[in-house]
Amino acid sequence: MIGAAHKWKTFWSLDRAERGLACSAAAGLAITWIGLRALGFSRWLRMLERRVSQLESRSGTSAAVSANRIAQLQEAAALNLFFPTSCLERSLALWSLLRRRGFPAELKFGARKQSEKFEAHAWVELNGVALNNPAEEQREFAPFDGAIASMETRAK
Repeated sequence: MIGAAHKWKTFWSLDRAERGLACSAAAGLAITWIGLRALGFSRWLRMLERRVSQLESRSGTSAAVSANRIAQLQEAAALNLFFPTSCLERSLALWSLLRRRGFPAELKFGARKQSEKFEAHAWVELNGVALNNPAEEQREFAPFDGAIASMETRAK
């Protein structure tokens, strides 16, 4: 296990823009963790979409830091939080972070049945490439077609 001093040294070795992104990623993960529990998936997603659309119109794609690097920084932030995060929380936070910086990221959901157990998975894609699944775990999940929010309405 890496000690706290080494983690801080690694953090401070990042340039200013990357430190800012790492802090934004950690804050986004924490806020998403709370938002999902307080508001539920549909309402939290609608809030994120409104916030992202407001900020998208004011920013262009940031060439300073690549989408892959943002995903790496977010993953590092998630691993160093004091609470565990799910693929849904990580994907929502990453999608929001990328979209606010002008990247046309897509939030994806899929499902599978394994050993008589239904499992769902969330990930973020940019130009058809999964950013937050280095092992390409999403290939084992059949992606949902259409809007996810509308599925909740049909299930009632």
